[in-house]
Amino acid sequence: MKETGCGISFLSLLLAAQLAAAPAFAAPPAGKGPAGKGPKSESGIEAGLSLTLATAGISVEQARRLAVEGGHTGLSALPPGIAKNLGRGKPLPPGIAKKMVPSPMLARLPAQPGYEWRIYGADLVLVATATAIIADVLIGVFR
Repeated sequence: MKETGCGISFLSLLLAAQLAAAPAFAAPPAGKGPAGKGPKSESGIEAGLSLTLATAGISVEQARRLAVEGGHTGLSALPPGIAKNLGRGKPLPPGIAKKMVPSPMLARLPAQPGYEWRIYGADLVLVATATAIIADVLIGVFR
């Protein structure tokens, strides 16, 4: 009978240790914990943050026509690993090479206050100047 009592005591001790450790694995309360480590939505923006982004105001076809008319084509696409990180609502990937949109084409693109047009690979991207968050991506405009 002593063995049974010892087995139950060990089981009770093990269960108590697991229950005591459970709060250590719980998420921190709202507003607590490291910044930038909150739950994220599908777009990569932290849940709970409201972010209103402008849209391009121009279709891919219209932008492509402007690029062809200006002779600004023939650029190669970004590598797939980087291209997948170029999405609406996401921050710009670090170290990505950008090109400025040629002035004649820039003059014909819709102006969005607080945003700037940039070229990444063969894509035309609208970026919020203050936060470097991608507002819109027009894929393949400069291919």
